[in-house]
Amino acid sequence: MPDTAPFQRALVIKLRHHGDVLLTTPVLATLAAHGVECDALVYDDTSSMLTFNPDVHAIHCINREWRTLGPVQKMQRYAALHSALARRRYDCIVHLTDHWHGAWIARRLAPRVSVAPQARRSSRFANRLWARSFTDCYRVLAGNRRHTVEIHLDALRRIGIQPSAATKALRFVPGIEAETHITAILQSRGCRPGGYIAIHPTSRWLFKTWSPQGMAQLIDRLTARGEQVVLSAAPSDSEREWISAMSAQLQRPVVDLSGSLDLKQLGALIANARAFIGVDSVPMHIAAALGTPTVALFGPSGDIEWGPWQVPHRIVTTPYPCRPCGQDGCGGSKISDCLMAITPAQVLTALDDLLRATGR
Repeated sequence: MPDTAPFQRALVIKLRHHGDVLLTTPVLATLAAHGVECDALVYDDTSSMLTFNPDVHAIHCINREWRTLGPVQKMQRYAALHSALARRRYDCIVHLTDHWHGAWIARRLAPRVSVAPQARRSSRFANRLWARSFTDCYRVLAGNRRHTVEIHLDALRRIGIQPSAATKALRFVPGIEAETHITAILQSRGCRPGGYIAIHPTSRWLFKTWSPQGMAQLIDRLTARGEQVVLSAAPSDSEREWISAMSAQLQRPVVDLSGSLDLKQLGALIANARAFIGVDSVPMHIAAALGTPTVALFGPSGDIEWGPWQVPHRIVTTPYPCRPCGQDGCGGSKISDCLMAITPAQVLTALDDLLRATGR
C-alpha cells in the first residue's frame, strides 16, 4: 500500500529537456499544496524553467558535460551532488523518467517513500534492480492516449497524493528583468502589448518543424491584413539557417528577434502576445504556462501526449494514418510529410477561430 502524505521534504527528479522540465511544474505545485517543501534535480541548462517558481525551494543540477570528464573528476562531481542531496534529508523522492541516476539516488538516500515509472529493461535482473530501487512504481500509459502532465501526476497518485484542478496548471515565471527587457524592445519596435502575433516556427528537432515556404506564406497573409508579427527562434545554427531561408521569401518585413532572446525573455515576449503560433517545442509549452492562446502544428509527435496544456488552443494536423510515429522525419530524413502537408490556409483558419473564441 502507498504511504500517506504529506511529507516534509521531497526531491523531484527530471533529467530531460526544457519542455519536459516545464511539464513537471504541476507535480511541484501539487506537492507544495500538500505542505511539502520541494526541491528539483535537473540538468543545469534546463534550470531556467524552474527559477522564480514559488513551489520550488531549491534547484540541484547535473551538468551534461560531466559525462565527458575523467573518472576521478566525474566521481568528485557526483559525490558532491549526492552529499548536498543527503544533507536535505528527503523523505520522498519523485523520479519522473527511467534515467538510472534517479535509481542510484533513491538507493543512496533511502527516503521513506520513492516512486518512479515502471521500466522495461534489457534483462530480468535490470528490471528487478530498477523496481527494488523504489518503494513504488507507477504504470505509464503510452501511445499518445494521455497527456504527459497527467502521466507525471500519476506518480503522486501512486503514493496517495491526489492533484486538484488548481494545481494542474503549468507555471513559468519570466521575472522582472526579462519583462523589463522585452518591454523596452517592444516599445523600440513599435509593438503594442497584446497587439502582435508571436511566432516561434522552429524546434531543435527539425522533424517537428514546418516548411519555410508554408510559414512565409502564412506570415505574408497575416501582415497583408494588418497583423503585426514578432518572430523568434533559438540561436542554433540549424534554426538560424531555417529562419534565413524563410525570411528570404517574405514579402513584408516583420519584427525578427530570432536568436537574440534567452528563455526567460522569450517567455516575457509570449506573455505579451495576442496569440502564439508554433510547433511541438518548449516555446509552445511556455505559451500554455503563460495563458497565451496557442496554435500548434503537430506532425510525427503525439498531440494528445504533448499538446498545449490547459490553455485555449487549436492543433493543426493532417490525417496521415502513420502519425504520430515519433520518427526523425520520414525515412530518417528529418522532413516529416505529415507536417509538410499542412497548408497556410489551415493554420490561418485555426488562428481566426481561436481569436474569435477568446475575444482577442
